[in-house]
Amino acid sequence: QVQLVESGGGLVQAGGSLRLSCAASGSAFTTNAMGWFRQAPGKQRELVARITSGRSTSYADSVKGRFTISRGSAKNTMYLQMNNLKPEDTAVYYCNAQGYFHDGLHDFDSWGQGTQVTVSS
Repeated sequence: QVQLVESGGGLVQAGGSLRLSCAASGSAFTTNAMGWFRQAPGKQRELVARITSGRSTSYADSVKGRFTISRGSAKNTMYLQMNNLKPEDTAVYYCNAQGYFHDGLHDFDSWGQGTQVTVSS
């Protein structure tokens, strides 16, 4: 089992910045792609940004140029730097990781518990 823990959410005014962190823990696993998703009240969960093990990145159009996803030197950590935040960025942000266990038999697709980001106008 791979567990993901997010941190760094909070309340910020429009135009401000926040940095989210995600740490994966468990035994004998390798993460491939990691990503950030968000879900606003009454809306479906959507992909915000994604990063592969080769550090290739992709972003939702709504956050391009404002958000930056990165992976830490410890391979199982990931960050989302969010600048110029807008009220429409308000949502619960979830960390996701996909990879495989070193037993050669099992893959995983794990989610964190979510962290609230609220942007006031």
